[in-house]
Amino acid sequence: MPTIEGNEGRAWIDAYVEKAGKLKGVTKGLRALVKKTIAASEEYVNPWKIPSFDLNGAVCGFMAGKEHVTFVFLRGAALPDPEGLLEGTGKSVRHVKVRTVADVKRPGLKRLIVEAAKLNKREPVKGTKVDMNKRRDKRAKK
Repeated sequence: MPTIEGNEGRAWIDAYVEKAGKLKGVTKGLRALVKKTIAASEEYVNPWKIPSFDLNGAVCGFMAGKEHVTFVFLRGAALPDPEGLLEGTGKSVRHVKVRTVADVKRPGLKRLIVEAAKLNKREPVKGTKVDMNKRRDKRAKK
């Protein structure tokens, strides 16, 4: 599946959120939190069908499961996490399991988003499989 961007991407994510069942409020809350926290980010659906956000490269994304929403930070291993919210042992990716709307409102979650955006502004993402800048350049040439 190719990346879905723009109005088509937003519509796809709208439908994804609607299908989240009992976690619909959590997915809506996460989406709104990211949009509000890093307003300059671009929302899209990556090739693995994960609603994602880009700002100088991929910042984060979310996946609705049965019992929680997995909120993924692509460079999570490099983020300060004083509240210990991040889980995972991969080379760079970390995630937070978000179970309730109250979890979305935790100050530490917003801080992680802010720090991830700062990291991408300071050191743009290089070598990712999904590179928004390359796609933007291709669209501009058309």
